[in-house]
Amino acid sequence: MLLPKSWLEKYVELPADTRTMCDEITATGNHVESIIDRSKGLEGVVVGKILKIEPHPNADKLVVCQIDVGGEEKQILTAAKNVFEGAVVPVALDGAKLVGGMKIKETKMRGLPSEGMMCSLEEVGMDTSVIPKDARDGIHILPDDVPLGSDYVKVLELDKEVIELEITPNRPDCLSVRGMAVETAASTNSALKENAVTVTENSDVAMKDAFNGLNVETENAPRFYLRMLTDVEVKPSPLWMQNDLMAAGVRPINNIVDLTNYVMLEYGQPLHAYDLEHLKGKEIHVRMAKDKEKMHTLDGNEHILCEDDIVIADKEGIIGLAGVMGGDISGVSETTATVILEGANFDADHIRKTSKRQALRSEASSRFEKGLDPNMAKEAVDRVCELAVEIGAAKVAKGCFDHYPKEVTPWTVDAKVSRINALLGTEISVEGMVKILDSLLIPTTLDGDMLHATIPTFRGDLHIWEDLAEEVGRIYGFGNITPQPLKGTLTRGGKSLFRRVQKRAEDVLLAAGFDEFMTYSFMGPSAFDRIQLAADDPLREAVKISNPLGEEYSIMRTTLLPNMLDIFVKNMSYKNPSAYGFEFGNVFSVDKDADGLPKEYMKLAIGFYGEEDFYYLKKTVATVLKRLGIYGVRFVQVQDFPLFHKGRQAEVYIEDECIGRFGCIHPKAQADLGMKQPVYMAELDFSKIVEKAKDIIIYKPIARFPSIERDLAFIVDKKLAAQDLLDYVEKEGGELLESVAVFDVYFGKGIEEGKKSIALKLAFRHADRTLKESEIAHIVDGIIEGIEGQFNAKLRSE
Repeated sequence: MLLPKSWLEKYVELPADTRTMCDEITATGNHVESIIDRSKGLEGVVVGKILKIEPHPNADKLVVCQIDVGGEEKQILTAAKNVFEGAVVPVALDGAKLVGGMKIKETKMRGLPSEGMMCSLEEVGMDTSVIPKDARDGIHILPDDVPLGSDYVKVLELDKEVIELEITPNRPDCLSVRGMAVETAASTNSALKENAVTVTENSDVAMKDAFNGLNVETENAPRFYLRMLTDVEVKPSPLWMQNDLMAAGVRPINNIVDLTNYVMLEYGQPLHAYDLEHLKGKEIHVRMAKDKEKMHTLDGNEHILCEDDIVIADKEGIIGLAGVMGGDISGVSETTATVILEGANFDADHIRKTSKRQALRSEASSRFEKGLDPNMAKEAVDRVCELAVEIGAAKVAKGCFDHYPKEVTPWTVDAKVSRINALLGTEISVEGMVKILDSLLIPTTLDGDMLHATIPTFRGDLHIWEDLAEEVGRIYGFGNITPQPLKGTLTRGGKSLFRRVQKRAEDVLLAAGFDEFMTYSFMGPSAFDRIQLAADDPLREAVKISNPLGEEYSIMRTTLLPNMLDIFVKNMSYKNPSAYGFEFGNVFSVDKDADGLPKEYMKLAIGFYGEEDFYYLKKTVATVLKRLGIYGVRFVQVQDFPLFHKGRQAEVYIEDECIGRFGCIHPKAQADLGMKQPVYMAELDFSKIVEKAKDIIIYKPIARFPSIERDLAFIVDKKLAAQDLLDYVEKEGGELLESVAVFDVYFGKGIEEGKKSIALKLAFRHADRTLKESEIAHIVDGIIEGIEGQFNAKLRSE
């Protein structure tokens, strides 16, 4: 950003030394890149007036000019075509110096003396990008009221430096002269000259009578403010305005366009002017573009829009790409008589994306994309109206149109003085802090040790007390703070319960010979087909990724099994004889949490192929849970999960809650995937496991007294689950029952069709003495009688 000192001093009483001032500005957070001295190398250029022009007798392209340079007449020859009698021009006299080291001397041109040279803006160092079009190819013509003989450098204020600044993205308010005036005044402890804007509605026309209306059809334009200028006289801007614009890097065009550019630089609020006669229906609509809709911008290029672009339109079509650039049919021309002034506020993200997508960067888009204060829209338009009356460019119509459904008002941030000092390591007084914040236009009151700061709406970067502390610190001067050693209390770090339980489970699995797998959280819909899921299975309800890398990474996974299965398929294709692995990974649900984000759950997947079988997987699951201090684990045979063999799958329960399932892959799935060996996999809800796990395991001492064991075999229905018998025995065994386990299941000879034999081993023990046979006899008899009655079983006697 270019900040002319000549413009800045209209708002601040600046210190004499520019470099000292810039050092203070840099120290308070607004980095000064450079100080540009535009008068360097310029000497002896004065203002003169052409009194008479005659042709050169010996040269067709030269003319002889008699010029009054302030009480003294000089003869100067030139080939410039834009000079005329009465023109006020810059004159480099004999001995003058121009940019680039050129020295002017009196000379003869085709026999006639020339006592100097008339100058163009380029010859005095102006960049061609900021020179007005009518002054590019000739002598600079000055206004008639410039005093003759005056120093041209001072007339154009070239002797006042231009400060080049680097503004951080969180401070769009500093992309303006007023914003930097506030910062400069606070940084240098100078007085701020703030003048209220006054709009004089001096036109006989009411806006509502000449303009048919404003219709804002999108929430992405939270503020849209319009005023109307009548009796417009399009002409060059005053010299002071042109000087400020050129110093700030903007080319003057005409007074109306210059007014909008001038106030944009002054207030940081982009503006636009529409010729009322070019608005079809004399109305404005603010809406989202239609897909593939086309428009031509002021730069003459055609742009194809999408539904995420905000546009300004009239009754027939688009007249502007909101926040980026106006349309080619809406601009101000020499024939413009009535102007509609627009000051708007647009959603920052939409402007940033539109600017990038359309490859259009403008002064407006660079400001809008950082987020602007909606209240600034009205202030800036009113400032244009004030200046238009001041310079005689137009009159202001009565009334305005203002779309502002949700007004943004100042908010309050509270902070303790002691807390700010503790954070900064300072001892700034209460009065000092209030003075600093007030200097930044942040009105602050004091209640004991508490500061109550009212944040103006143009400071959208201030929301928490630490923000106030930073403001106090940077204006006080971080360089003025005495460095101190770090203070604080040391705390002992540690893992959460969740991580401790996970680590113990990992240790068990690694000790059992399993490797840890890690796979992507993304997957594709085809993964559900690989694990044979039904079309209406809840696991297919997945969170979709808005910008996927491809179809196979388009959703967030709801299960770990497809990724684990892919690993085993790949290992088999590499002819690895076996593979054992596990993975801890998050799965994602379409259900939303309190923050509106998809819920995440951690699951544990265990799987292998090789020499082991279904019962090894069951034992592995049981061992992991047991090592986590979880008891009461039950395995219930099921047949409903399509990936697993109907006769080789089970659900895992802790007490009465299902925490997962395991099984052997179904032969059909095995064939579809081209696998030559069966694969065994388990998927457990690890979040539920953590809830049941015991962080501290209490070990019992080794038993001092012997146990009494009894083996019981029952002939039961073939479909009866052994777990049902175990549950019954554990329930009826009483305090003396130490353990019960199945040690044999038999089908075949001696057992009738439809039946099977289940053999149980019961162990009884007393902690304090040796048991007697008589103490367990009645317990065993009760168990036998209960099983025979409840399960229609028969005790085997052989």
